Amino acid sequence: MWRYGAPPLTRNNVVPVQFAISIPQFHADGEFDPAAFRTYLTRVEQLGFDSAWTQEQTLGFSPQLGPMETMTYAAACTERLRLGCVVFVSTLHSPVHLAKSISSLDQISRGRIEVGFGTGGKQRPFAAFGVDQERYVARFWEGVELMTRLWRDDRVDFSGEFWQLTDAGMEPKPFQKPSPPVWFGGSGRIALRRAVTSGLFSGFFGAGQVQTAKFADQIEIVRQALAESGRPTDDFRIAKRIYIALDDDAQRARNRINAALAALYMKQSPDIEAAAIAGTPGECARQLRDVVAAGAELILFTPLFDPAEHLERLAAEVIPEFAASGHGSG
Repeated sequence: MWRYGAPPLTRNNVVPVQFAISIPQFHADGEFDPAAFRTYLTRVEQLGFDSAWTQEQTLGFSPQLGPMETMTYAAACTERLRLGCVVFVSTLHSPVHLAKSISSLDQISRGRIEVGFGTGGKQRPFAAFGVDQERYVARFWEGVELMTRLWRDDRVDFSGEFWQLTDAGMEPKPFQKPSPPVWFGGSGRIALRRAVTSGLFSGFFGAGQVQTAKFADQIEIVRQALAESGRPTDDFRIAKRIYIALDDDAQRARNRINAALAALYMKQSPDIEAAAIAGTPGECARQLRDVVAAGAELILFTPLFDPAEHLERLAAEVIPEFAASGHGSG
């Protein structure tokens, strides 16, 4: 239950809007502070956030800790907080190893893990991982299916293009049955429709670099696919990562987040900048209403600087004002 602001309300009187926060992963060599990390996660839990999330980038020049290791440490620092990664670029992983790691962490955390999977897109350095660039999409779908089978079935026979198993088992299964919630991190029409109809995913997670209008179009595709497949709408959740910068000086907030985004994506992009929310708490709350109106049921706040300060200000100044407008968290 959210601890600030107005009593929880619901989007269209159906689905409560929940709030999540990113876990700080950017630490240069020797700069990780275990005590500060524990304090941050403890505070996230105290403030009533639904969940805390990591992301994955194995190769790159930003000093980013791995998601599985970060989630494992976070699990040891918390008791109730749900923990996730959005997204694992699962195309670059062995699905057998990834399924085992996720299952083990779900057991260790007593069922608090959520995972998102994505292909990573054509720009990934596939050769560095021994992956055929021409078949990465097929590899993605086969890998997710295999992980699902290993989590759910006692014995697995699997004859795929990339992996073959005969009478294979994986124990222990995840603590959550039949598996942790699995989010889809793709964006194209065909991929979104397949994510809905395949039965492999329990939700769609909109990317941080996607503007609200495009996110709304993606949600329309999801809803159409749900209707056509006969799958209940409450059986498939919708979330959105939001890059956010709070400052009493709105222009300073915009300048700082634009600089941080340029460093993160290694380029300056007006489209990515336009997807971020920046400004005073009131201005940010107003922009968040548009994201929820588009269909978001979970908002993942992702500050790119001063994470501890943003955590406190989001809880004290943004979410209460947002909730007072007719949305809340349950």
